[in-house]
Amino acid sequence: MQNFVVSARKYRPATFDTIVGQSHITTTLKNAILTNHLAQAFLFCGPRGVGKTTCARILAKTINCEALKPDGEACGVCKSCESYQNNNSFNVHELDAASNNSVDDIRALNEQVRIPPQYGNYKIYIIDEVHMLTTSAFNAFLKTLEEPPRYAIFILATTEKHKIIPTILSRCQIFDFNRIKISDISTQLAKVAEAEGITFEAEGLRVIAQKADGGMRDALSMFDMISTFSPDRSISYVQTIANLHILDSDYYFKITDQILTGDSAGLLLLFDEVLQQGFDGHMFILGLAEHFRNLLVCSDPATMRLLDVSDEKQHQFLLQAGKASAGFYLNLLNMASATDIQYKNSKNQRLLVELSLLKMANLQTLLAAADAEKKKSKTRELAEVQNFKPGPVATIKESPRFDRSQFKAVPSLKTETQVPVSKSVFDLVEGSTLLNDPVTAMDKKPLGPEGLADAKAEYLTWFRQQDAGKVSAWSLAAREETDGLTVYLSFANELVIERFVAEKPAILSFFADRFMQVPDFEMQVSDVAIETLKPYTNLEKFNFLAKKYPKLQELRVKLGIEAD
Repeated sequence: MQNFVVSARKYRPATFDTIVGQSHITTTLKNAILTNHLAQAFLFCGPRGVGKTTCARILAKTINCEALKPDGEACGVCKSCESYQNNNSFNVHELDAASNNSVDDIRALNEQVRIPPQYGNYKIYIIDEVHMLTTSAFNAFLKTLEEPPRYAIFILATTEKHKIIPTILSRCQIFDFNRIKISDISTQLAKVAEAEGITFEAEGLRVIAQKADGGMRDALSMFDMISTFSPDRSISYVQTIANLHILDSDYYFKITDQILTGDSAGLLLLFDEVLQQGFDGHMFILGLAEHFRNLLVCSDPATMRLLDVSDEKQHQFLLQAGKASAGFYLNLLNMASATDIQYKNSKNQRLLVELSLLKMANLQTLLAAADAEKKKSKTRELAEVQNFKPGPVATIKESPRFDRSQFKAVPSLKTETQVPVSKSVFDLVEGSTLLNDPVTAMDKKPLGPEGLADAKAEYLTWFRQQDAGKVSAWSLAAREETDGLTVYLSFANELVIERFVAEKPAILSFFADRFMQVPDFEMQVSDVAIETLKPYTNLEKFNFLAKKYPKLQELRVKLGIEAD
């Protein structure tokens, strides 16, 4: 027992090349040492167990190495390297900020920095968990960090960079450590197992790497635990999932097969078996969602590289992914994600998962029924369009007050481009949801004279939805008649006609996108309408009031005011 050393310490990297998964940082540091471009302060950030403190110690040892190798690594045999490896170096100082975070601790450090090294070129100060320093301690450290002696180098390490004040960050060269890839952790665990004489299954080591969540220290701790489970110190897949309490991935493959065959009873029984083994329903649904994600990834060769599993499992995923379409697996993934969101707030969590599984089992039937109904609807609509016969042209009965032959033409409106189109109506046409989401030709409805009134009502409703504060110029027409698909509109004055002309592109676009025919419009001013409708222009308003109050005209003349 006294000779046992945990793997995380025993196999801690001693050189830059042995650090796993951080080559982007180690390469930069080695080049900085070789070219003598070392910063005064470094900040190593990243999750726990990815090699921040280890990298800081290797950097501290390499900086003072007396016989540096051509590749930027420490020699390990010089006086400086030996003193560091024997833990008696006077040039490397470590401070744990988690327990030494007061102003007094930092002031003591500042006093120590003033003393130059008695041997070697640099004094290196490693401050671990630097985010634990108090604000006062940070402020006390600022001046020393900004203007340190030429022989002092600071290496700060933290898991929570956001807690460090900006004035400290601005004085450091920042290195962000990545989570270590599953494949890199598995490879390193295999090296450790071979060095220790432990037999292993590659899938078992991969499960450990996945559970470690990117941390090598956690992976080595689990490796030690599982290797001592068996008397012969072997690591198998079955032992690994049992010790780490991980649900066997074969369950997810079985469940997916039962979903594909619509076996509702088998799904409920298999889920009950999972619960009987002590697994949580939430963990089960999360694992199932991850399984559906992997199947979706396998559906496209371009995304195959995102599947981080062993070759054997990859083949198993590929076989199952070919049994259904990517759209089907996407629906399953959506259902599993929805169950995950609802799980914590559910009163009966088991029933929630069971209901989700039953929906998944019947998904193919529901999709097939919906697809069949959609095809029937399309066929029915196509038949209606093909069999449509336009009805007879409606006979127009002339009203004594609506004689089209008596209308006054508006010459200035014969060419619509002569009328300035209002910007608001133009924006309405360009930005409307109608134009962005046109109806397909098969879905367009026929437009006969008898259906024009309903179509107008539909347009006015749509117009109000685009801007609740606007009124369609079409609704301001004093009189209206229809002759086939030609609409005759009578307006009170030219001002209202200008509004209608500006709105006309929106009207034509509306009918073109929804109906098989587009109506034509003729617009004229009617004297009868002028008498019955309220005035719009300033002159019309004045004349209206002058008729009602004759002395208003006399007052205008006396004051010399022109009514325009």
